[in-house]
Amino acid sequence: MSLPVVKQQIAWVSLIPQLGFMALLTAVYYIMGTDQFVIFGAGTYLVISNLLRFLALKDHNQAVKSLKAGEFRNAIPGFQSSYDFLNSYPWIDKYRYLILLSSSKISFREMALNNIAFSYTQIGEGEKAISYYKRMLAEYPDSDLAKAALNFIDAIRKDG
Repeated sequence: MSLPVVKQQIAWVSLIPQLGFMALLTAVYYIMGTDQFVIFGAGTYLVISNLLRFLALKDHNQAVKSLKAGEFRNAIPGFQSSYDFLNSYPWIDKYRYLILLSSSKISFREMALNNIAFSYTQIGEGEKAISYYKRMLAEYPDSDLAKAALNFIDAIRKDG
């Protein structure tokens, strides 16, 4: 089964501090006299960014794997755990550009709520899905994902 895919939206302004950090790493390798300082700087940046996301978003990443495998019921607790963690430490998500070196325009908490709601639709628990989409809209009033999902559900209800 093919899942609908929402392409990651990039907050282009977030690339400025990230490129600055990569330039700093490159400069460190240059000062150290490394021949391939650009490659080492970029490689170190990639290792650090992946490690930060792995450590802070472990539950989120596992839930994404479950979602991709069609294991929607198993994905829900992982996304809920990710949401709860980021709700306890909102600064991680707010400053994700610097802390997680993520250029995602959509916060990870919003992604978690969206994926929980989507998972509920896939296991036939529409009312729970609606409540999560409404919660998402309450927390993120400009969320195009929540608006589109609720509009879609309303359209299906009218036709059915």
